[in-house]
Amino acid sequence: MLLARVPLTATGITLTLHVVTDLGRGYGAAGLVGTATTLGSAIGAPLAGRLIDRYGLRPIIACCGIASAAYWVAAPHLPYQALVAVALPAGMLAVPVGSIARQALTALVPPEHRRTAFSLDSISLEASFMIGPTVGVALATQVSGTAALTGIGISLGLLCLVLCLRNPPIRRENEEIGDRPPLRGWLSVRLLAILLIGFGVLFCLVGTEVATLATLRATGAVEWTGAVITAMCLASALGGVLHGAVRRPLSLPALMILLTVLVIPAGLFGQPWWLLAIALLPTNFACAPTLSTTVEEVTTLSPAKVRGEAMGLLDSATRLGLAVGGPVAGFAIDRSTPAMGFVAAGLGGLVIASAGLALRRTAPLQQVAPAEV
Repeated sequence: MLLARVPLTATGITLTLHVVTDLGRGYGAAGLVGTATTLGSAIGAPLAGRLIDRYGLRPIIACCGIASAAYWVAAPHLPYQALVAVALPAGMLAVPVGSIARQALTALVPPEHRRTAFSLDSISLEASFMIGPTVGVALATQVSGTAALTGIGISLGLLCLVLCLRNPPIRRENEEIGDRPPLRGWLSVRLLAILLIGFGVLFCLVGTEVATLATLRATGAVEWTGAVITAMCLASALGGVLHGAVRRPLSLPALMILLTVLVIPAGLFGQPWWLLAIALLPTNFACAPTLSTTVEEVTTLSPAKVRGEAMGLLDSATRLGLAVGGPVAGFAIDRSTPAMGFVAAGLGGLVIASAGLALRRTAPLQQVAPAEV
């Protein structure tokens, strides 16, 4: 799953470089393609999860893999208008790698060890973000945008073939009991609250990335962007290690407060670049633990028969957070200074997550039935 995530993490930046450099369009035009792809994936993730619940992994991976490979191989040869037109349906047919990884871990790992497993999965995600964009930018700048996008398509096709052949389990054997419950029977208020928290987490994270890039550009240190993002990813991975190892981890409210509040003053340490990297370490320590905790709660609250759809809804919530958080932070930066991007990311994420936490507190905890555990 680490290998499958690497080309996916390179898609955003390589597509942006292709639109700006090869097609001669602006960053706004590139953002439109990215937004259409993100919205498509937000729509398609729960649908793909529901189909996996019903038909199994192989047919869905085969369909999504063929569609994704075809899109990324064809993308560098399409005019801009055609690229915008196919971005939304291509996003809907994106390979749901995150959902598949979490379903497989839930099936392979006993409940008492899932926190550690999900923490390792979050660390894997951070590792893919350190590798994928770097390789994508190197191919796009040193070879060509066509080579980078074609490489993404071929890699996705091959990795989906491996997934089809490996066919990891998505349920434990004793989870096959029972019919699919109705939507109102499992989409509880508490689960909706967790989805809202997931939305807030990614709102904060993508806003932080936008503010970081803006700060480095404003201080003439944009060439150190990779180093700062790598430091952020390493801090998140270390936080995931500690979260998965300790016996009594921090609660979800505590993690959300650390994640959102600690990023607000980061703009006060905008230069030199290494001071900004240090200032961003505390908030990123809480990144992987917060993400893994939300996944763990979704697995606890969703019956086995609908786990794929529930994971798809979590993917949709996080992708919508990505789609909204960046523009909000960008608007704050345009109207003020890069430091206000960190404030907007932190306060916005805190408000959204606080609403989710308040909703979570008012809802009773409904565990899934013992036969489905």
